[in-house]
Amino acid sequence: MGYKTLCFGFSCVLFAYCVYSPVPENIEEPWKVRFMDALIKVTSLVATLFENIGLMKYGEVFSTLTTVHLTKPISDENITVIDTNFRDIPVRLYLPKKKSKRQRPAIFFLHGGVFVFGSCKISGSDDLNRWTANKLDAVVVGIEYRLAPQYQFPVALEDCVFVIKFFLQDKVLAEYGVDPTRICIVGESSGGTLTAIVTQLLQNDPEFKDRIKAQVLIYPLLQIINSYLPSHREYEHGPILFRKMAIKLVALYVSEDTALLQAALRNEHMPEGSRHLFKFVNWSDFLPEKYKKNHVYTEPILGKLNASYPELVDSRLSPLLVNDSQLQSLPLTYILTCEHDFIRDDGLIYVTRLRNAGVRVTHDHIEEGIHGAMSFTRAPFFLHLGLRIRDKYISWLEENL
Repeated sequence: MGYKTLCFGFSCVLFAYCVYSPVPENIEEPWKVRFMDALIKVTSLVATLFENIGLMKYGEVFSTLTTVHLTKPISDENITVIDTNFRDIPVRLYLPKKKSKRQRPAIFFLHGGVFVFGSCKISGSDDLNRWTANKLDAVVVGIEYRLAPQYQFPVALEDCVFVIKFFLQDKVLAEYGVDPTRICIVGESSGGTLTAIVTQLLQNDPEFKDRIKAQVLIYPLLQIINSYLPSHREYEHGPILFRKMAIKLVALYVSEDTALLQAALRNEHMPEGSRHLFKFVNWSDFLPEKYKKNHVYTEPILGKLNASYPELVDSRLSPLLVNDSQLQSLPLTYILTCEHDFIRDDGLIYVTRLRNAGVRVTHDHIEEGIHGAMSFTRAPFFLHLGLRIRDKYISWLEENL
């Protein structure tokens, strides 16, 4: 009994500490945000403890908790929901039931979760995709790509590319009544990473060039070159997404080598000979002045990591690394960023670079926004902010797809 009481007391003190952690003043529903932020931080601490004692690996704790929120493919009066496979890759399809006078648009949804956890079948994603299919009379394809650390870079990307290419076959488009000129790829967080990369790859593939009409990136992660951008410093401790957790999970997509993680935390992970890439993510050139504040630009330190990871200089991992000529041909783009977001500056830099390259970009910046808000649209994890972000995204698609 004494042991249980001690553990309970420790948990209460720890949770109280997290709950009373400060959040930015202009965040609405601050107590809800504190509560969710506390849950994530406690989960990270427990995951670290479990990993240190050999009970469970860090990423496994997050992926295990994901299973609690998985939903079944339940159809309703408006949408038929089907779980199936395209070859060996699971997908969840949302098919409007009502007859349409014309072919429907198709939207591919790539979920977040820092490449390690998450699913297109969790409640937040399922609600979003049902709403999208219903509001837009669109076929929505949620892709259940394989996750790290069991499947590391570039497996998640390859799964997404395969599913989209498979679906874009004329016979498959005809089967689902999809208009081949109204195709969109949508991703949030690390799903935004994959969306940006897949769109770049398809646009540079002669067989699929101009097949994607639009891409949507919701608070996207777009580079792992520099881990000391202004937003990384300002929101090192969150809310929701904080520096150590984010870098640890992203590192698992590349390798389980703890040396890579420690080097990335010190911004010393980039290899010799990679300095020429820094110009693509130089925030002092691309961030609007209001976000630079009093921060001083410093380059990552080269050559401190003994092991070699060619993935670190691969644009298929950091889509900001492509040159301007490759950006020029990208389709209509919607990017949403949130002010109080650890990876805010990735999206802001991409907006600037795309506009400089002549791409048509719509950018919504939510001043009171936090990372992951669109996932919190179901009780008890419900934020009105999430619904507003969802409605902005839907409105843009209604006008442009």
